[in-house]
Amino acid sequence: MLELQPSDRRPGAPSSSGGDEMIRTYKGWKGNNVFFFGGRLVFGPDARSILITIFLITAPVIIFCVFVGRKFVDDFPHHRGVSVLAVAIGLNLLDLIFLLVTSGRDPGIIPRNLYPPEPEGIEIGGEPRLAHTPTQSRLPRTKDMIVNGITVKIKYCDTCMLYRPPRASHCSICNNCVEKFDHHCPWLGQCIGLRNYRFYFMFILCSALLCVYVHVFCWIYVKRIMDGEKISIWKSLIKTPASIALIIYTFICVWFVGGLTGFHLYLMSTNQSTYENFRYRYDRHENPFNKGILGNFMEVFCTSVASSKNSFRAKVSKEPVIPPRIVNGAMSSPSLQKVSQDIEMGRKPVWHETVDEELGDMDKDMETSVTSRDLSRMLPPEETEGRGIMHSRESSRGRRGGSWELSGRVNEDLRTRDVESSGIDASRDLISDAATVRSRTGTGIGRL
Repeated sequence: MLELQPSDRRPGAPSSSGGDEMIRTYKGWKGNNVFFFGGRLVFGPDARSILITIFLITAPVIIFCVFVGRKFVDDFPHHRGVSVLAVAIGLNLLDLIFLLVTSGRDPGIIPRNLYPPEPEGIEIGGEPRLAHTPTQSRLPRTKDMIVNGITVKIKYCDTCMLYRPPRASHCSICNNCVEKFDHHCPWLGQCIGLRNYRFYFMFILCSALLCVYVHVFCWIYVKRIMDGEKISIWKSLIKTPASIALIIYTFICVWFVGGLTGFHLYLMSTNQSTYENFRYRYDRHENPFNKGILGNFMEVFCTSVASSKNSFRAKVSKEPVIPPRIVNGAMSSPSLQKVSQDIEMGRKPVWHETVDEELGDMDKDMETSVTSRDLSRMLPPEETEGRGIMHSRESSRGRRGGSWELSGRVNEDLRTRDVESSGIDASRDLISDAATVRSRTGTGIGRL
């Protein structure tokens, strides 16, 4: 079996050259993450959704405290009404803490390599190979790994240029490989993985408990109005519209967060992730990571949180900009290569202005080149303004038996034209491929 050794050159690794410009790791991060407080907090690209989540949690609690909980302070003796407010506020604060801890930390991002791993036995001299070279195409797409006596296949990630560990997956939204990837939560704007899964579960559990708590005490308040004024339940609800709104809101929310809590309890009891449950279906074959119900829960809640493999505040050398390279006589750039790889891997590509500018410049250059080289074909083969056509004529000497022997210069001109035409054709193919990628991207985004 072919063994591969990953490269140690990673974005977080210190640089050996002292003359390069040094920057913080998070400033040159190649993922789509958003950093705050100098790289101390790391969020996903959709971090703004956290504000909506905070509003959906906090606004009902404020309404409950103002219009419902405040009534219990006067009605319940021995400060029991104060405890009703205190528990509601405490659950709300605890829920927000778990929200921020889950969304603001590294979920278990695997540092990507700067270069693909080299197969063993191949000597690489001089400078290291760049990414997306023939060396990478020779790498096997999967490798076998034994986990608890069961063979597990690990896959190679073209974006991160590494073999992902078992249970890891690449998030197309954050553009990172994450250990024990569960899913990307749009409400938290962050991936859920090895380092924040327990906090995510505590977040949805507190949200479910808060919904049940507010829902129950709203009904208790309606019941007290019924008993105090001797009226029907419908008249009692009319007297407290805030309770009606909270009862409906919490009833709807508890089905979502409560059902999500129950689903993750099942996943933890069987030691599965959401990604594995939908993709691999361990109920059809043996789960190599299952440790029993007690062992699975202890693994989630009773083990220490794994340390981050990234030092986002460490200083590293700024990577130089890779210039476009010539492929088969046509110009290719890293931006176009990245978009093509995203399409091939099924990810949602992100078009930047630089890509459009590169395509536009290439279109203009190629149109000018093709027009200038085809200009001679467009001119009429007739004399203009008394001047003859200035085509070079070769001597007819050497004609034998009705055939012509072209001179060496003519042969050289023909070979030059063949090379130029092949370069033009390759450039045309590149422009056509880029236009196809652009159209596919527009279609995919329109469907989303």
